[in-house]
Amino acid sequence: MTEKQSILGRLAQLAKANINALIDQAEDPQKMLDQLVRDYTNNIAEAETAVAQTIGNLRLAEQDYNSDVAAVTEWHNKALAASRKADELRAAGDAAGADRYDNLTKVALQKQIGYEQEVKDAEPMLASQREVVEKLKHGLAVMKDKLGELKVKRDQLAARAKTAQAQAQVQQAIGSMNVLDPTSEISRYEEQVRRQEALVAGRAEINASSLDAQFAELETDADSLEVDARFAALKSGGSAGQIGTTPQG
Repeated sequence: MTEKQSILGRLAQLAKANINALIDQAEDPQKMLDQLVRDYTNNIAEAETAVAQTIGNLRLAEQDYNSDVAAVTEWHNKALAASRKADELRAAGDAAGADRYDNLTKVALQKQIGYEQEVKDAEPMLASQREVVEKLKHGLAVMKDKLGELKVKRDQLAARAKTAQAQAQVQQAIGSMNVLDPTSEISRYEEQVRRQEALVAGRAEINASSLDAQFAELETDADSLEVDARFAALKSGGSAGQIGTTPQG
């Protein structure tokens, strides 16, 4: 496997990473995503370096290709110029000079043919390299899009985790209220108040009974006084014991 194929394979593998599956399988999604963002960022940096190197190699190859194309034209022009010079010398009767320029023409043509072959050989290689570079650029763009998606998912998950934590605290507070019902404390206090009220009522009832007894005692004392008064009247010869009678003359 060539270096370029290795780069493409790594790009394809990273681009096809199933982020949702990784989130579902993670024990701590927040930490996993933070680490995944760091790893993915590092992978992108490595890929960018590899892609830049590949592009640089392509540009060097293109420069060599353009130089060979220019050399083909240059040696063609040299061959043409030498051939024309040879024709001029031959027309002027200088056969030796003409032969020398004809030889130069052939040398120039050989150079031209050599560069043409290099250009021909380079064209499919350049086409292949250009295709690889385009794939690498596309793969790198996909990786960057995935990184952006990963960051968004990480931020969304962090927000959801905070919301879930807040809800859990509320539910825990509600659960504590259910276990330790504050109204039960009120009920106990209400029971104490009722007992105090009952105690007051009992004391009032006792006090009322004592008051009735005192009035009864007063009535008993009044009867005794009446008895004593009548007894005294009898002793003095009065008419004690005759209630409602009057003396007759």
